[in-house]
Amino acid sequence: MNETIDLMLSHSSVRRFTEEPIEAEHLEAIITAGRAASSWKNFQSYSIIVVQSEGKKQALYDLVPQPAILQAQAILLFVGDHNRASKAAQLHEKDFEAKGTENLLISSVDAALAGQNTLLAAESLGYGGVFIGMIRHKALAIAELFNLPDYTYPIFCIALGHPAEQNPVKPRLASKAIVFQEEYVEQGVEVIQAYDQVQTDYAGARQTETWSERMVTQFGQAEQPETKAVLEKNKLL
Repeated sequence: MNETIDLMLSHSSVRRFTEEPIEAEHLEAIITAGRAASSWKNFQSYSIIVVQSEGKKQALYDLVPQPAILQAQAILLFVGDHNRASKAAQLHEKDFEAKGTENLLISSVDAALAGQNTLLAAESLGYGGVFIGMIRHKALAIAELFNLPDYTYPIFCIALGHPAEQNPVKPRLASKAIVFQEEYVEQGVEVIQAYDQVQTDYAGARQTETWSERMVTQFGQAEQPETKAVLEKNKLL
């Protein structure tokens, strides 16, 4: 349809990278494009920590043993950030209360929008990457490793580099299962069964469990405690 949409439709996560470095001007352009994303009231309630040193990557990998972390030429850690808002309250000598679901949604959505922009910009320059949300399971240690102050919390990181391999694009749910006109249309289990088959056909011998089984595993367990713990520690919950 056009170059931008073609790029978006060709997205697939990249978890294996070559040793070729990311050019410094490319990385700057990627982050600048990421930061151009929409933001609630232009608060830009997130921060980005760029990790390129082998020591820091190793320390992050020790907490979250995802091979992409060590292979990537850059790790971008996206942090929900209301610390700057606390400084604005100091400036105007006003009370500050960041706790609550709404503020967490503001910063999490802002970070997610910037993250998606960032990865698209990287892909437009021939790089690849993958979002890593598992860092939230080690949120307290991540916060300590990166010296996160009050009113901040880790949300996800993106591993970036030159792709060593490119996976085929994963099929998405059928449009009629996720896009509705005028009002929500609740559907039956047949939608899940149909997409299970689509995913099984895509994965082939690599599949160890169906798409719906993975969802049951995710949403059928108790909440992992680390995210809540770091939010409470850093005065956001």
